[in-house]
Amino acid sequence: MPSYNRIKLDFNTVVTKYFSFQNETKSLEPLVELVRNIRHTDFDEILDFLRNHTEIAKNFSHYLKNIFQDKPFNLSLTEANILSENAFYPEFKKRILNKILPAVENENTVWFLVDAVSVRPKRDLEYFQNLEPEKLTEFFQLLDIDRLILKRNVKLELLFSLNILAWRVIGNAMDVEVVNMAPEYRKFDNPFIALQNELDILNENFKQNEHFVLHSKDENYKQIKVYMQQCLDFVTLSFKNASRYGISSKINQSLLKIRQQLLRMEAILGVMTIDEDEEIVDNSKQLFFNILEFKSHKNNIRELIADSTTLLSHLITNHTAETGTRYITTSSRDYLKMFMKASAGGVIVGCLVVLKLFFGSSAGSDFSHAILYSFNYAMGFIMIYLMNFTLATKQPAMTAATMAKVLSENENTQKNYVDFAHLVSKLFRTQFIAFMGNVFLAFPVALAIIYGLDVLFQQNFAADKATQILEQHDPFHSKAILHACIAGFFLFISGLISGNVANSSVFYHIPKRIAKNPFLNHFLGQQTAQRISDYYARNWAGLVSNFWFGVFLGVTGPIGLFLGLDLDIRHITFAAGNVALGFYGKGFDLDTYTVLISLATVFIIGFFNFTVSFGLSMFLAFRSRKVNLGEVKEIYREILRYFLKNPLRFFLPIQSTDLDIRAKEMVENTVATKSEDR
Repeated sequence: MPSYNRIKLDFNTVVTKYFSFQNETKSLEPLVELVRNIRHTDFDEILDFLRNHTEIAKNFSHYLKNIFQDKPFNLSLTEANILSENAFYPEFKKRILNKILPAVENENTVWFLVDAVSVRPKRDLEYFQNLEPEKLTEFFQLLDIDRLILKRNVKLELLFSLNILAWRVIGNAMDVEVVNMAPEYRKFDNPFIALQNELDILNENFKQNEHFVLHSKDENYKQIKVYMQQCLDFVTLSFKNASRYGISSKINQSLLKIRQQLLRMEAILGVMTIDEDEEIVDNSKQLFFNILEFKSHKNNIRELIADSTTLLSHLITNHTAETGTRYITTSSRDYLKMFMKASAGGVIVGCLVVLKLFFGSSAGSDFSHAILYSFNYAMGFIMIYLMNFTLATKQPAMTAATMAKVLSENENTQKNYVDFAHLVSKLFRTQFIAFMGNVFLAFPVALAIIYGLDVLFQQNFAADKATQILEQHDPFHSKAILHACIAGFFLFISGLISGNVANSSVFYHIPKRIAKNPFLNHFLGQQTAQRISDYYARNWAGLVSNFWFGVFLGVTGPIGLFLGLDLDIRHITFAAGNVALGFYGKGFDLDTYTVLISLATVFIIGFFNFTVSFGLSMFLAFRSRKVNLGEVKEIYREILRYFLKNPLRFFLPIQSTDLDIRAKEMVENTVATKSEDR
């Protein structure tokens, strides 16, 4: 390994030091020092020096050819910044390890040489790319590396790299699960096999003539480009079909790898193609840039996470968006229906509030309380879901995905912004009436139950905890807002769980497997098996989501106590019920401040439940659909303008025939997502 001299010297001084004579060394130390110091010298001075000292330039060129001689660079083209694992987590762990403890590489490769010479290849790449093209061209000419791309060993490495990538692409693309992602291609000849056949012709041309140069007008070149595009179209179609068929993490990773390898093949083919003489030096420079660029991203964690999670988050929000359409009301009838559903949900929550009071008063460890609380929440949420009632705060995660999908799949014009603003008003008033229904029923139901128990058992069960409950609902004397944000985060997570379960169900054909299950068909009959299948398709994602949401809410407080942290959750509907218990526990002997701050905090909690859940869901949905965030500012302005013109539409079901129709079309044309057989 070369030593790293931290003393910064003039480039011309360093090049004179090592190359005033013909240096036969294969040590990398001179190159390390030159690369380290090149940025500290004006590049015009470097060119002037090499022009005026031709012998030094010649010796420097001899040294470069000497150290690069017989060093293959195919790894830099076929491995760097291309997924090497078939799943996200192994690839993630591998890159983390390589960042902390770089892998031990074969020292007789350009891969190792770049690592050894350039400590920060990204910065070095930026330096060379920012140079004027004419100056860099002259630099290559002075060092006699301007015709690098025509050398026999370079052509061999490029061809070898193309073949390696093609073999790997075929291997991944022939996987039966990958093939099934694009059933449309069953009608056509396989483009991956055709691509390999064309590459075989290219290899044969080079064997017959070592001086063979590929031109863009060659029939072989045109065919390779056509088949490469068809292969990329296959990948694009597979990703698109994921909305219909679902997708697994493994297939997502395989498709990403195929696309990366195809794009790398395009880059290699690009430097091999020469139509004019001036392209020789340009392609030689581009090969140099490519090797540095690919190496500079080889362990990039951010790019890995972005590439690997974008499609899956898109699918999760896609299935979530389908559910979200149920939470947007238009007519007065729908508005009243949502209020009734939310009120029924409030009744159940009022009962859960009292149950939690008794669970919290029971003797037991924090662990037992966590189990009891989780059971209480999960049971209640599943009941609300199965009875087709509404819990207001479950809506934001669903409707945010719907909003993002509408924006991403429509042509965003001023007219669409107005339609979208109207859609937001419908969403807002639906959220508003759902909040009202939950709160207005949770409060009196909890109050009625605790009063009935007092009458029945002659004991005020809320008296002991009344003071604590009311203090917890004072944002100036508790962390009520933080706890409301935690609940909003769990609402967001439960939405992701719902989307993920729905995606997995579609991908693995679970409903169809149930319907075709021999055991169920034999003992229960075909119709019963089909009914079970339909029930699963409709409800399983919601059941799992609500179960885990209940668990998250139930364990947060006990875990906070165990860790000595002030962690808990505050949910608007439960807060309304708890305030009722606090009032009754105090015998309604309360000062005005306590009454007002407790009631106000209920709605403050609801605001942060909604904001955190909706905000996180919207961010994920925007990211997964690559919505232009530059347009978001204009969208918000249009929503504000619409609110100032029509404030009542954000709270009451005031209809506008034209806008209602256009908003409905926006949703229906973009959100419908149905699984299909492959």
